[in-house]
Amino acid sequence: MAALSGKLTKNLVRTLGPGRHGDGSGLYLVVDPSGARRWIVRVTVKGQRNREGKPLRTDFGLGGADVVTLNQARDRALEYRRLAKQGINPRYNGRQEIPCFEEIARQVHIERLPTWKNPKHGQQWINTLAEYVFPKIGRLPVSEIGQPEVLQVLLPVWTEKHETAKRLAQRIKAVLDVAKSKGFRDGENPVMTIRDARVLPQVKQRVQHHKAMHWKDVPAFYSELATKDAMAARALMFTCLTASRTSEVINATWAEFDFIEKHWIVPADRMKAEQEHRVPLTPEMLAIIEPLRMLRSQVVFEGQKRHRPMSNMAMLMLLRRMNIQGITVHGFRSTFRDWAAEQSDVSREVVEMCLAHRIGSEVELAYARSDLLNKRRGLMEDWSRYVTSSTETPSHAL
Repeated sequence: MAALSGKLTKNLVRTLGPGRHGDGSGLYLVVDPSGARRWIVRVTVKGQRNREGKPLRTDFGLGGADVVTLNQARDRALEYRRLAKQGINPRYNGRQEIPCFEEIARQVHIERLPTWKNPKHGQQWINTLAEYVFPKIGRLPVSEIGQPEVLQVLLPVWTEKHETAKRLAQRIKAVLDVAKSKGFRDGENPVMTIRDARVLPQVKQRVQHHKAMHWKDVPAFYSELATKDAMAARALMFTCLTASRTSEVINATWAEFDFIEKHWIVPADRMKAEQEHRVPLTPEMLAIIEPLRMLRSQVVFEGQKRHRPMSNMAMLMLLRRMNIQGITVHGFRSTFRDWAAEQSDVSREVVEMCLAHRIGSEVELAYARSDLLNKRRGLMEDWSRYVTSSTETPSHAL
């Protein structure tokens, strides 16, 4: 049967602002402040009463306006009204096309791809759901997923792989929140209910630090490293001297370097704290990178492909080839911090700023206008001289 006409039009469905907009006969378009649009129908079930003894009047979600057209919403609303008029609760008898969890999850993944810092994060997001969630509840309609279904996913990994389980919980919550905004489910998110009720066992996490080389061993190691001709060796030497993260070094471009003022400006979108970071360049650092300018690559430390950075595993694999076991590239940041604590008289604040760590409360950060570049330059110069103290010859070009 054809859908009934009403007050709304296709154009109004697309353009109306936040609020509840009636089409007539109990059908409403609900526009959330976020801009999400969904359909609901309000019906009174004949002969049925609520807890207060009044006629049973209920709102039912009919789906998001981005997937359910105006005419489809009117058809579904008409069906719900007919059921209610016969004394049948539409919640248990209405015909509604509810997508499954996996369908909504994959759509969320596509919609959020532009928001991740790099494609790898987006792929990890969907991969964990595909591995742990889809096999168990992926084909269930999102409207049918409650606490038992969420616990079915989380309990087996909650204690053994706690970090993974926490990420799963966050991602399941996000998918169900989107499903609700599209009108496919109602009520509280079961992930939040489980968290608030403390249903899952408490897990005491052990902080795992990156394995670091003792600072007393660094000069000898650096001296051996300086004899290597590989680009990974140049990158690792620069990483040691700057106490930078692997991703910051391998993705560095020449445009980030000021050779007049002698500092490297790492843009905010490549920093963990999402704030621009200036690294003072010492003579030892410049001796590593200046010869590389002759390669005329867009990146400082070029990998196997022209104008493309090396793999993020290249420096770690170099350590393994040098038979340096149990040490990570990231650990050199800890090595620098330990050396600074024991061998320098600078404040902790200066050391933490060298590592691009956020320090202090939000109020203190709001008033911190200086990055203490000059003080940090002195410390980095001392560190560079110490690290290269056993190196007989200066760093050379490839």
